[in-house]
This record gives sequence, structure tokens and C-alpha cells, in this order.
Amino acid sequence: MAPSIALASVRSGVVKILWVNTVPECRASLETILQHSAPQWTLIERTTLASAFEALADGGISVLLCDADLHPHSWRDLLAHLGCLPDAPPLIVTSRLADEWLWAEALNLGAHDVLARPFDPTEVVRSIHSAWLRWNGRRRAA
Repeated sequence: MAPSIALASVRSGVVKILWVNTVPECRASLETILQHSAPQWTLIERTTLASAFEALADGGISVLLCDADLHPHSWRDLLAHLGCLPDAPPLIVTSRLADEWLWAEALNLGAHDVLARPFDPTEVVRSIHSAWLRWNGRRRAA
């Protein structure tokens, strides 16, 4: 999906993306992709599950990204927490080792997608846009 499609589809304001990440060097890459593709997408980064839970409780998060390697916790813990939220954002798992096993496990447990690092800009935009459409569609249907 081209970045221009994402821009055309998200005109209703800022889309907040929460990224639970413990790999600081990846932030610049993701921020660059978002700034060039969809400037109205705002990245909020947290490094622990507890701080991510607080950000989710504050509301307004449209899409959730989580690094697969959150020792001692994991993206599975975050996914379990999302089941308790009335307006939970779709979860996209990110990983340096995004193999078929992780992809199959994540999708089977209810994640929206898996993104490999280093990030491919087209895939990032496609995945986040798709997750946002899913979240926004659920909200409009409710």
C-alpha cells in the first residue's frame, strides 16, 4: 500500500500509535517512516508493560506495536491485557527475528500482524494503516 493511500484514509486527526519497545536504536527508523508517510501519526513509546498499561488506560491509542523481546515479559502479556479493554487497539508485533513461527503464533493468538526489523517503510505503513482501519471500523460499528 502506498503511503499516499494511508494519508488519504486518515484525515480525521491524529492517530496515536503506542510502541512498547526496549530497543532504542529502532525508534529513529520508525519515527522517520511515520514522519515521511503519515505526519498525522504520532508515536508514543514506552519501555515497560506497566507504562504501556498506563498509556492504554489513558485512552486514545489507535494502534499498538510491541517488540517481541520484552524481557522478562512478552507481547503475549500485552495481548492478554488487551482482552480486558473495551476499545482495545490492534496489536502489531515487531521483531528482529520475525520468522514464520512467530507470525503464525501471533496471528493465531489474536495479534493483527508481525513486522520484521529493520523496518520496511511500505510494510510499516501498510500494517499500521490496516490496523487503524480495523480499530476505526470497530468503533464506528459500536
